[in-house]
Amino acid sequence: MSETWLPTLRTATPQDGFDLATKLARIGVKVTQPSAELRDKLRSSYEQDTAQLIASSQVIATHFQTVAAANNYWRE
Repeated sequence: MSETWLPTLRTATPQDGFDLATKLARIGVKVTQPSAELRDKLRSSYEQDTAQLIASSQVIATHFQTVAAANNYWRE
């Protein structure tokens, strides 16, 4: 990915921060597996696997921690 799509980790609200964390996780998958066709094929193997779904949630949570820290935990 050579285009700039993430100019900042700063967000206005925690909800926006969570949305950004989710996007970070999704972009990470796209960078790791650039083939949309293969990602679509693989989806059926993890969409009903609770361990893989929990792992996905953990990745989002890690990104959210990073975004929250970058936003000073939205303290005024």
